[in-house]
Amino acid sequence: MGKGDKSGVGRALVKHHNQMVKDSKEKGKHYRSQHKKVLESVTEVSDIDAVIEQVDEAHRLFSDTNPLANLINLDSASGTSQMTPEERREQQKNEEALHASSLRVPRRPPWNAKMSVEELDANEREAFLSWRRSLARLEENEKLVLTPFEKNLDIWRQLWRVVERSDLLVMVVDARNPLFYRCPDLEVYAKEIDEHRRTLLLVNKADLLPFSIREKWSDYFRKHGILFLFWSAKAASAALEGKTLGYSNGMQSNPHESVDTDTKIYGRDDLLARLQSEAEEIVSMKNGSRSDIGASNSVVVGFVGYPNVGKSSTINALVGEKRTGVTSTPGKTKHFQTLIISDKLTLCDCPGLVFPSFTSSRYEMIASGVLPIDRMTEHREAVQVVADRVPRSVIEKVYKITLPKPKPYEPQSRPPWAAEVLRSYCASRGYVAASGLPDETRAARQILKDYIDGKLPHFEMPPDVSNEEHHIEDAVGPSSSEVLDSDSSDGEVLPYDEHEGAPSLEHVLDDLNSFDMDNGLASHKAPVQKKSASAPHKQHKKPQRKKDRSWRVRDGEADGMPVVRVFQKPVNTGP
Repeated sequence: MGKGDKSGVGRALVKHHNQMVKDSKEKGKHYRSQHKKVLESVTEVSDIDAVIEQVDEAHRLFSDTNPLANLINLDSASGTSQMTPEERREQQKNEEALHASSLRVPRRPPWNAKMSVEELDANEREAFLSWRRSLARLEENEKLVLTPFEKNLDIWRQLWRVVERSDLLVMVVDARNPLFYRCPDLEVYAKEIDEHRRTLLLVNKADLLPFSIREKWSDYFRKHGILFLFWSAKAASAALEGKTLGYSNGMQSNPHESVDTDTKIYGRDDLLARLQSEAEEIVSMKNGSRSDIGASNSVVVGFVGYPNVGKSSTINALVGEKRTGVTSTPGKTKHFQTLIISDKLTLCDCPGLVFPSFTSSRYEMIASGVLPIDRMTEHREAVQVVADRVPRSVIEKVYKITLPKPKPYEPQSRPPWAAEVLRSYCASRGYVAASGLPDETRAARQILKDYIDGKLPHFEMPPDVSNEEHHIEDAVGPSSSEVLDSDSSDGEVLPYDEHEGAPSLEHVLDDLNSFDMDNGLASHKAPVQKKSASAPHKQHKKPQRKKDRSWRVRDGEADGMPVVRVFQKPVNTGP
C-alpha cells in the first residue's frame, strides 16, 4: 500500500471523525437557532436579563411600534408617604383585594392536533408574554408589592400538560401554613378546562401540627368548601421501611390518634384508595353514569404545588420506592413524570412552581423553603422571619442557648432580633469566620434549614382564629423562662411602664444601688472616686507596664484585678 493510496482504515476513521464533528456543530447551530435551553426554574432576573429577554420577544412576536413595558422589577416598593405603617398596611390590603382577580396563572391558548409545532410555540409565547405584561402593570402600582414568581415558559408548559392529563388535581401544601402555598386561581383554571375536574388540597407534614390545630384547619376547610386530606410523606416513608419516627420537641402528634376522617393523617394505602375513588367519581360524572366505574380506564391523578412542599416525597411514598429525586433545594424535579401505580391508577408529578402572589416578601419565601437558601444574600432578614414566628423560649429550648433580654426602654415582649439569635447561636456552636467575627451566614443557613425541616416548631392559625404564641409553647413543652430567670447574669429586669414607654428614673437608681450592694461594690467608692478625679492625660497610662507587680497579691484592697497567690516552699535546714 503506497503513500498515495487514500483507502486505508486509518484515513477512513479520520474522515468519520471529521464528519461526526461537522454534524455535531450543525446540530448545535440548529438548537441555538431554536433557542433550546436547559429546563431551569427562573424566579429572579436582573435588569439586563429582563431587557435582553424583552428585546428578543419583541423582535420575535411584535413590531417596533408595539413597545414592551418593564417586565420585572423585584425590588419595587411602595412609595414613601406620610402615612403610618398601620395605615399603609391597611391600604395595601385594600389594593390587594381590589386586584386579586388580576393575579392569575398563565393560560394555555387554544390548540388542536392540526397545528404545526412552530404555530403552537408562537401562540404559547404570545399568551405568556401577555400574561407577563399584565403582571407588569400590577407592579407599576406603588401600593402593591408582587413577590418573585416563575418566569420560565417551559416550566409553565409542564403545568399545562399535567392539568390537561389529570382527572383529579392534587395541590400539595405545607400544613404549617396551608394558605401560603395554595393557589386559588389554579383551581379555577382546572375548572375552565373541565367543569367536572376537582382540586384536592393535600396537607403534607401534618404530623408537625398538634391535634387541636388540625381540628381548627379542618373546620376552616369545611366552612369554605375545600376538599382536603391530612398527610405526612415522611411518616409514610418511615412506615414502609419499618421505622417509627421519634420526636423530641413534643410538637408532633400521633397519626393514629384520631378516627375522624377529616382530622386523621392518612396512611399510604388509605390515601391511594381515596385518590382513586375521587378520580373514578370524576370520570363517571364525565361519562354521565355511575354504572361504568368498574369498567373505566386508568384514572390519572396529577400533583402540583410550590417547590419543597413534599411532592416528590409524596410520590416516592405512594409508589413504594424512590422514583423521583428528593432534596431540600427547591426545583429538583425538572420535567413532569408519569408513574403507573396499578392498572387503574396513574400518578403524574409536576415540577414545583412559584405562583405569583401578594403580601409575602422574598425573605418569607426563603424561610418557607420556596426559594433556595444557598442563594440568599441578606441572611439577617430571613432569620428575622424565623425570630418573629417562633417564640423566644422555644428558640432557647431547642438550641439550648440564652438570648439577650430586651433593654429596659424596649417592650419586654418583643421578639428577638436576628443579630441576637445569630450571635448567640455562633457562640454556642463555635462558628467563627476567617475574619475572626461570628460566622452568621453559616448559622443562618442552619437555622433556616431547621425551621423548614420542623426542628423549630411553628404553625399558622386559620384567618378567623387568633394566632397566639402560647399554643406553640404548650405544644413544645414547659417554658424555659424559669431557667432564664435563675440564670440571668444581667441583674433584675427593670419594671416597664407601658404608658410612658420607659422605666422611671427612681426605679433605675434604686435598682442600681441594690445591684451594687449585692455585689459588694458599694463599700469601695474611694478607688472609683480617685480614678475619676485623675487628670485626663493620666487616664491613658498603661498599668501593666509597671515593673512592681506586687500589688496584685494583696487581698485586702479588692481592686477588682485577678489575685495571684504565691506559695513559698520552706527551706530544708536540716536537724
